[in-house]
Amino acid sequence: MGRVEGKVALVTGAASGIGLSAATLMAQEGAKVVLADLNEAAAQQAAARIREAGGQAQATTLNATERASVQAAVDFTAETFGGLNIMVNNVGGNRPDTDLDTLHITDEAWDFALLLNATATLYGCQAALPHLLAAGGGSIVNTASMAHRGGDLVRIGYTAGKAAVVAMTRSMAAQYGKQGVRCNSVSPGLVLTPAAEQHLPQAFKDMWSGYNAVPDVGRPDDIGYTILFLASDEARHITGQNIEVDGGHFVSQPTNPAMRVMYQQMAQQAQQE
Repeated sequence: MGRVEGKVALVTGAASGIGLSAATLMAQEGAKVVLADLNEAAAQQAAARIREAGGQAQATTLNATERASVQAAVDFTAETFGGLNIMVNNVGGNRPDTDLDTLHITDEAWDFALLLNATATLYGCQAALPHLLAAGGGSIVNTASMAHRGGDLVRIGYTAGKAAVVAMTRSMAAQYGKQGVRCNSVSPGLVLTPAAEQHLPQAFKDMWSGYNAVPDVGRPDDIGYTILFLASDEARHITGQNIEVDGGHFVSQPTNPAMRVMYQQMAQQAQQE
């Protein structure tokens, strides 16, 4: 307990999923937390549950694609709890009906994908940095995605936006590290958020877990605990890093299941000889 004791944290996209996990865990570890979300009612309910459990939490509305809204959420946090030490930029996503392949994505869809993923993260960092610098340092954690790592048959806007988050994170770490600000990103693989549980067919979840190196797919707390660690002083010497939390998906190649069977057959043959 107390891993972020006395720190003030703002978590965006905090009404559910990864953001809610990160906010809840940091409150459990002693932070004063503001949950910011486009769904303010859900964020208020989540903050109330944290307070009922003994934590310190408030909530505010946030449209992460509007600079003024992001600035207002940061200002609310600083005014409510007397400063800001931890900024978690967790808003992102894609529109599968419009974020298509290279030849078919429209300018509007491309612009929105970059706005929601890359520019929204930039707005959060720009609003938070003056407070972190005034405090003598702090931690920024940006939620990226494993989509930045590999190619995709569609979602070219989303993959480009998340790649930009990883690149921006490294640049910010270089720019403000000497002033005490650490900046890292976390790249989740498939995470069973409430939305994923609702919309993804079971066959897709089974297929994905089959390609992971571990037995199952991710849960929000798998990412939340990583964010908590990066936000804490335990990670004082870690900056400019992108932590991949994907269950080993990218070390488990599509040929692995077939190769495993082949190796077993070879082993049995060797024993017989």
